[in-house]
Amino acid sequence: MTDDVRILVVGAGIAGITVTQLLRRQGRHPVLIERSRVSETLTDDDHAGYMLALMPMVDPVFDDLGVREHYRENSVAIDRYAFHAHTGETLREDRLGRLLARYGEYRGIARGELIAVLSTGTCPVSFDSSLVSLAAADFAAEPAADSVPRPTRVEVRTGVHSEDNHLHSAEFDLVIIADGLGSHSRRLVPGGSSESSVDTAWGGWVAWAPADADTDQVDELWGEGFFLGAYPVKGRTGIFLGAPDPREPLGAKRFVTEVRSKLTTLSPRIDAALTAVAEAEDPYFWSLRDFRSAQWATGSTVLLGDAAAGFLPMAGIGAGMSMESARMLAASLESTSPARLPAALARFEAVQRPRVEQAQSTSRQLARLMFYLPGALAGLRGLIVKLVSVKTALAPIIDLLKHPARPEEVRSPEI
Repeated sequence: MTDDVRILVVGAGIAGITVTQLLRRQGRHPVLIERSRVSETLTDDDHAGYMLALMPMVDPVFDDLGVREHYRENSVAIDRYAFHAHTGETLREDRLGRLLARYGEYRGIARGELIAVLSTGTCPVSFDSSLVSLAAADFAAEPAADSVPRPTRVEVRTGVHSEDNHLHSAEFDLVIIADGLGSHSRRLVPGGSSESSVDTAWGGWVAWAPADADTDQVDELWGEGFFLGAYPVKGRTGIFLGAPDPREPLGAKRFVTEVRSKLTTLSPRIDAALTAVAEAEDPYFWSLRDFRSAQWATGSTVLLGDAAAGFLPMAGIGAGMSMESARMLAASLESTSPARLPAALARFEAVQRPRVEQAQSTSRQLARLMFYLPGALAGLRGLIVKLVSVKTALAPIIDLLKHPARPEEVRSPEI
């Protein structure tokens, strides 16, 4: 209650925890709420387990939080990328880590481990809590240029997973909505509707395989009607087996049998990956769709991370952009006041949104090649990938790394 700007952060995922921890290092005390019942829901494999490859734009975040070494200890360096033809043989290998090294580190980490790293030290979270409403009157009219925006009255329900739940009312100067791709909260604010959304009509099962000797190599295999990816993290390998949505009822085990029948070459890692999916107990099926909001910021609310722009995993950039955006948002709020919040949020959106949408568009372009080419043309897709280097495919992402986000662009001119 004594903070100069009272901030509520909705969602204790990657974006929400990152911005909260950065704001706390500024001396503020944002309230962080999370719908999940307990912390294990965010960090254990049964609920949150999937793998991430983080590009170098995340390095400054870990530096700002003082957890770079903790991050390195709980992740693995990735250098090699291997692309396999639809029959299983290796078509090409690229030194992706070496390509990105001039900009920083490229590392694999489990999502739960990343959240634990970002939460190093003290990270208070109000679990089992969700945002119910925002006062509609706050958005009724544009404030005068010299007026101080009114606080936003919110209603938060605690104990959402129990019958003994309670509704609380409070006032905040700023509400940061960071509750993920399937956000329940963005519908409460102007601009929270979708500007565009891509549904690939594909999804996939997530599982874990034992670590092997190739801890620095990512493998991807685009087959006829399936996709298989293997992504190393510390002590194990994350597996994603993709399928068109109509194939989900078949179940992971039977779909693995179908995939094996289409492969003529089976490397030890691909064999282990398929075995891991087949033996996983009730593996999670992840629908592959994205989201782009029509607007990020109002005078007293802002969308962040997947709530603003949720990514397809094609370019492996979504989590990194969420962390970068969180850092830029925290910078825009540094030394601000309630009166300067609208200008601060406008600067943040003007600078960061084009970067995020450039990365998101790259993911969408790769999705067109991978998901929308008929299965019968899987061999043609392999030929295209064989001829087009990773450097060419990821050129827009590399451009973002060449021209990193600069917090000074969003900080108040008075700082």
